[in-house]
Amino acid sequence: MKLSVPEHILSIKPYSPGKPVGALEREYGIAKAIKLASNENPLGPSPKAVKAIQDALDNLNRYPDGSGYYLTKKISGKLGVLPGNIVLGNGSDEIISMLATALLTPGDEALLTQPSFLMYDIMVRSVGATPVYVPLKSLSADLKEMKNRITPRTRLVFLNNPNNPTGTFISKAEFEDFIEGVPSEILVVLDEAYIEFVRGDLCAFGLDYFNEEKAIVILRTFSKAYGLAGLRIGYGIMPELISNLLHRIRPPFNTNVLAQIGATAALDDADFLNKTVRLVHEELDFFHAVFDQKGIRYFPSETNFFLIDVQKNADEVFEGLLRQGVIVRSMTSYGYPEYIRVNVGVHEENVRFVEALESVLKS
Repeated sequence: MKLSVPEHILSIKPYSPGKPVGALEREYGIAKAIKLASNENPLGPSPKAVKAIQDALDNLNRYPDGSGYYLTKKISGKLGVLPGNIVLGNGSDEIISMLATALLTPGDEALLTQPSFLMYDIMVRSVGATPVYVPLKSLSADLKEMKNRITPRTRLVFLNNPNNPTGTFISKAEFEDFIEGVPSEILVVLDEAYIEFVRGDLCAFGLDYFNEEKAIVILRTFSKAYGLAGLRIGYGIMPELISNLLHRIRPPFNTNVLAQIGATAALDDADFLNKTVRLVHEELDFFHAVFDQKGIRYFPSETNFFLIDVQKNADEVFEGLLRQGVIVRSMTSYGYPEYIRVNVGVHEENVRFVEALESVLKS
């Protein structure tokens, strides 16, 4: 077969998801493996979401509501934005894809922190535009340098806040100084996938800066704090000028029936959300205390994951942990060849990970 494939498509490195538990158990002959690699909710899904989904199973012969009316209305009331400011997506990844498709053309540039969420790079390249990387400074977004890298070809700026994979956040003062100097024709995308886990009030929250006149888009997801990663449901908050553009290219029925119903119910499950956030904070504190005692270098985080400097080949540590039935994420592909990323599990899983890591580091 001879196909003519555009060079910008060939330049894309496929996204590599975390290894599934089932695959590890099959390949290594291991039972009761644990996965701490994909920043998932260790408590499972919101119980209210599960109940609502169960009640809706008899209607799967019907197409979903293409407008996502009830979920959009729920988000609108909860966050104090208009329904017209909301675009639902098959995960927030799809919103990233729609933004790139609607606003970028070949020759345009998009500013990204390096490293950052890999889907920004993939979506920018997929439309023939050029990703421009600005290295992190002390594991945090270097907004002063990002501002310096703006050119007449810059159309989008992607900011992960808090950042994946480092867990650092952008402060209010930093963001306010940055946004003041960004030309009005450049869209700033604040990806807040982990915003529910932030402690304290120093972090810049996108909603504090949102209005119809500012070129700011806020991305949120139900995958993390609400435990609905398997349903693939997220949303963007944006000026109606931008949402109208995205609705021109949004696939019909892009969010499925169960995702819409589950997410709507999850927004009413404050008890589950609070329990999740409390667990994450308590277990991060547990990790910090243990690693301080053992002299293992780690980096504090404002998310449900954190980085560990294993001071040796991260891929080898990753492989050693797999053989003990523990899945984490090597940071080699992110440019940190001696770091691993670990998300918080339930306490028993976290204890098992600590024991496995000690064993691997000693071997």
